[in-house]
Amino acid sequence: MQCLLPRTLFAATTATARLWPAQEYTRLILESTTPLTHQLLAMQNPNRLVLDLDDVEFSRDLAQLGQHVQSGDPYIQSIRVSQFRSNVLRVVLDLKTEVDAQLFTLKPVGEYGNRVVLDLYPLTPSDPLMALLEFERSGGLDEAPAAEPPATKAAPPSRAPESGKRAPGTRRLLLIALDPGHGGEDPGAIGQRGTREKNVTLAIARRLRLLIDAQPGMRAFLTRDADYFVPLTTRVQKARRVRADLFISIHADAFTTPTARGSSVFALSEHGATSAAARWLAQRENEADLIGGVNLDSKDRVLARTLLDLSQTAQINDSLRVGRSVLDGIGAINALHKGSVEQAGFAVLKAPDIPSILVEMAFISNPEEELKLSNDRYQQKFAESIFGGVKRYFAQSPALARGS
Repeated sequence: MQCLLPRTLFAATTATARLWPAQEYTRLILESTTPLTHQLLAMQNPNRLVLDLDDVEFSRDLAQLGQHVQSGDPYIQSIRVSQFRSNVLRVVLDLKTEVDAQLFTLKPVGEYGNRVVLDLYPLTPSDPLMALLEFERSGGLDEAPAAEPPATKAAPPSRAPESGKRAPGTRRLLLIALDPGHGGEDPGAIGQRGTREKNVTLAIARRLRLLIDAQPGMRAFLTRDADYFVPLTTRVQKARRVRADLFISIHADAFTTPTARGSSVFALSEHGATSAAARWLAQRENEADLIGGVNLDSKDRVLARTLLDLSQTAQINDSLRVGRSVLDGIGAINALHKGSVEQAGFAVLKAPDIPSILVEMAFISNPEEELKLSNDRYQQKFAESIFGGVKRYFAQSPALARGS
């Protein structure tokens, strides 16, 4: 005979909460050891979202959630948490504006339990290409002078952002997409001293951006410029949207033993990895979406899958060339894990029309290299070594730039 017990006799679920604010989107995550039953309501006058959670304990972590709202958050004004009914905990998000709210769940993976994810996007998604154009027009960057790299023929001016003040006849900018690996829920590899890969990659990418932006005729674009998660396919789509000439994904390697050391550069492979280590690394990097949290109901997944199935042959050949140039630069400041550009099936390298490389600066799992990665001076050296390789690539192979 089935025994029915009152709901109040069941133990309430304990949940933790995290908030990841960014200009691109803000993410709220509620995590528990058991699946969370939830309901989302959108209300107006004023604009707010109401998230009801069944059988969740009103913990101190949830009570303090509102304290994590930043004044610069573009979407959330405040967050209130209260016991709505005896068995329902209510989370209210007071909004600054109307949003495109996307709610989904994630199953346990790695160190994470069951997660309910609420993403707040603007009603009109930002256009990275238009943002670059506006930044140029506003004088945010110095104009590129008329000096040209040694090229065989001119490139169409519509392929990359142009400064509105540039003199007629000058060559288009070379646009480099920089992709700091991991971010937000996904910390990447973590060193013995607690150094997080996501912080190192962003720091080096920002330094590299400054070097590129100071170079006449070049500009840099970051796939993320803060601590938030970007899905792998979105990183590729961003680079294609701004019509980048080169895509560089920046990472800090890790292995099961602390003795592994050295820098590496990878290009895409259509026919299997060039080594067991490359295959292992590609598999681990491709799991970033599981850890960071991707909404599988997103319609963009269909487009992304189509994108990643396109032929890669020409792109891979160009990627191997730029990879060799960058590897030579890195080898001047750090030992190389392998003296050639390796290949594996990295999802983030699958833009069909942009030369793309993944740079593993050093092993964050190696105590000595972890110190280098967290040191300002070495971060600058790493950035300069990549930059030197990029300049050599475009100087030696100008016809390989998109639109040439």
